[in-house]
Amino acid sequence: VQLQASGGGLVQAGGSLRLSCAASGRTPTSYAVGWFRQAPGKEREVVAAISQSGRRIYYADSVKGRFTFSRDTAKALEMNSLKPEDTAVYYCAADERGGDRLRLTVTDYFYWGQGTLVTVSS
Repeated sequence: VQLQASGGGLVQAGGSLRLSCAASGRTPTSYAVGWFRQAPGKEREVVAAISQSGRRIYYADSVKGRFTFSRDTAKALEMNSLKPEDTAVYYCAADERGGDRLRLTVTDYFYWGQGTLVTVSS
């Protein structure tokens, strides 16, 4: 599976962006998806995750109420009320192993996209 993250860009604080994660190649029927971000000098952290069935969803406290998985495309991430501290490279990740559970760590995912830069100006 190859993943392609897109939708990043420069936005003012309070603005919105929609990140997409396109899958190609040998794509499983269903798979879990996670969105991670990595700011300069910081470790990669999970911001949102959805299980294979879509029944389990996680949002980090720092983005809860502002970020949501898109209703039309479960793998896309709608980001609203963006803050300067949301500035980072955002990565989508996918995995089909291990059943219908939330995956919240880097090591939980086998497939990774290349990252898309989100810059929020104050």
